[in-house]
Amino acid sequence: MALFSKAAPPETYPVQKTDAEWRATLPPEAHRVLREHGTERPGTSPLNAEKRPGTFVCAGCGTALFETGTKFESGTGWPSFFAPIEGGVGTTTDRSFFMTRTEVHCANCGGHLGHVFPDGPPPTGQRYCMNGAAMRFEPKGD
Repeated sequence: MALFSKAAPPETYPVQKTDAEWRATLPPEAHRVLREHGTERPGTSPLNAEKRPGTFVCAGCGTALFETGTKFESGTGWPSFFAPIEGGVGTTTDRSFFMTRTEVHCANCGGHLGHVFPDGPPPTGQRYCMNGAAMRFEPKGD
């Protein structure tokens, strides 16, 4: 068994770019997280403190992912949400690091966002633990 075996998401998404195109349009940390399945250090994202009304969107393609009203403080150091916007995300099985988790990716470009766990608050009981580098915040009304 390979140390980093992972079930890959489908290869085809509505937004398709070459690696060179992604590198040209994304900051290095966003590229590492979205395109290379990286993880930012906990507590480093300015999106942790974001509480204004608005929408968290994919940093790669702008797809709406989460509304502020679904964000909660999980104590993990990453922006956490109890529910995504319908159609914004997809999931795959992640078997890296000798464990099985559910990876969350952008439904439009396939970019890696984070993982979802069954230990969140009501009403869903889900904790979408997302990398801030994989998202941008768009305040309501802007």
